[in-house]
Amino acid sequence: MGNPVKILSAEVARKIAAGEVIDRPASVIRELLDNSVDAGAKNISVEITAGGIEKIRVVDDGSGLSKADLAVCAHEHATSKIERETDLLRLSTLGFRGEALASIAAVSRLSITSGGWNMRASIVEDHVITPCTPVNGTIVTADGIFENFPARRVFLKRPASEATACRAIFLEKAIARPDIAFRLKIDGKDRDIFRAGQTHAERFRTAISATEPPELFREISLSSDDDSWQFTLVIGTPDVSRSSKKDIFVYVNAHRVQEFSLVQAIEYGAQGFFPNGTHPAAALFVQMRADLLDFNIHPAKREVRFKDISALHHALSTATRDFFKSYTLKELVGSENERSQAFFPRALGNYGTQYEEDYPEDASENAESALYSGFERSVSKDIDTQLKAMSKTAFSSRDYDFASHRFSANPSFSSQKSAKGSEMRAIKSVSSDKVSPAGISLLARLAAADDDFRYIGAALGTFLLAEKNSTLYIIDQHAAHERILFNAIMENAGEKQPLLIPLQLKTQSDEEDDYLESVKTELADAGFELERAQDGWLIKSVPIRYKGNELDFYEDIVKKHVEPSQILYHVAASTACRAAVMDGDIVSPSKAEEIARGALELKDPHCPHGRPVFHKLTRAELFSLVKRT
Repeated sequence: MGNPVKILSAEVARKIAAGEVIDRPASVIRELLDNSVDAGAKNISVEITAGGIEKIRVVDDGSGLSKADLAVCAHEHATSKIERETDLLRLSTLGFRGEALASIAAVSRLSITSGGWNMRASIVEDHVITPCTPVNGTIVTADGIFENFPARRVFLKRPASEATACRAIFLEKAIARPDIAFRLKIDGKDRDIFRAGQTHAERFRTAISATEPPELFREISLSSDDDSWQFTLVIGTPDVSRSSKKDIFVYVNAHRVQEFSLVQAIEYGAQGFFPNGTHPAAALFVQMRADLLDFNIHPAKREVRFKDISALHHALSTATRDFFKSYTLKELVGSENERSQAFFPRALGNYGTQYEEDYPEDASENAESALYSGFERSVSKDIDTQLKAMSKTAFSSRDYDFASHRFSANPSFSSQKSAKGSEMRAIKSVSSDKVSPAGISLLARLAAADDDFRYIGAALGTFLLAEKNSTLYIIDQHAAHERILFNAIMENAGEKQPLLIPLQLKTQSDEEDDYLESVKTELADAGFELERAQDGWLIKSVPIRYKGNELDFYEDIVKKHVEPSQILYHVAASTACRAAVMDGDIVSPSKAEEIARGALELKDPHCPHGRPVFHKLTRAELFSLVKRT
């Protein structure tokens, strides 16, 4: 009949139970730090020796334990956090099950000092209490992890690897509570020190050892209308990118949790702003009403069950995307009121150099004001009135050859150039009390110029160079064209072209069929009409600009299981990418100028996959590069 059923001994049962909570030294640190935080500590110190295998010591200044507490604290399910079943519905502490100290005592030699008492517990000792020198707070020491459990000890890694895991747990606990001071010592040497009272952004940036400057990390906060939840998101700008998601932390009520949907919400919000498959660095801190979630589903409280996460998911994704949109417009496009700080010296070519030193850094957007600031601050009010009146005269930048710094032989200018000598000499005649009529005529036309865009040419087979507002733009021709096409596709979203011969799409599993069935409406909105066939699907129509085939559709949409709300975006992005000019393509000058001009008019100068469309260098930055003052 086989082996009979029997009751395990208390020792074996304790070790099995301990294995659910304590599987390595880092687990001990996790449980002890939770207890210290729950005790209201403001300063917490962790010391480990040999990766925590030989010794772990946690010292805090929390409320401590009485002698009566010490007498029972390492028994199974001994806790001060809950008393009745209903308490599980309103948990506000990190620990609550009463398993931590009992599990640590089952696999190590546990010592706890608090007040004037010391308690020792292990497999061979059961709550031995002795008097000692009084201490404030609590000192917990765990020696010889798994030394009485050889079967588990052989699976521990090298001390250096265990120390790395211990530090990872220490950091995730420190990130959650920037109001608490934390210190970590490894083999007698300070490894990490965090002062109390930091902001979430300061603590997060320090904890992940970010090399990017502090100003690239921002905090976003939002709360629900009914106050059932609120969150603070610390996130790096697109300049802070990571090759993996390891620097995305999610905390719910101060617990670090593995919650895919919230990581997904951050990723959705960042979509289109991080290029080449990179990810943001972020830490999300959610505070939610206790009765709306359940932590009692995982021994280490790594997972949480939400009553309803949809509103939080949507708010987080939207807030993240709104942040990146506003940041992009501010940093790459700049203010709509931003204008050249040295337009006239550039436009006047060689003649302008004598006025450069007098031209102010904060020239007004108003061209006439810039004119006065650049040439003469004391021009009389009547001349100012005259200039404003004459500035209404149309002026075309094509009349000026910026390459040779001279005007063309346009008849409308040739006669004026011959009157009273050249206009340039007239400009030089500006004095403190009078501007010559000829000078006013030319300068007014310059002031009224409404388009100082100049396409320069192509470079290195990939980039387009253009000048605008005394700024040099280095434009990625593929990214720019891709974004322009993407915007056009999105403007005509839903327009479709029927196929005379439908594309035949073969799926690989029932799961893929179920996915396509669930997103048929969203695909139709994007321009794809699908119909079930005997051995797959028929694609009967595609978006009007679609350039792919059935294999492209499978790779772009089906294989990735794109979220319904993101289907239109993905289709537009892949279509634009395939249709755009590629790196190395030879583009006609007229087409190149069209792309360059369009790139500088983009409201969001990123390609759909997140790469910036251009890099800009101001005149001042270029001067600095060549050490010119």
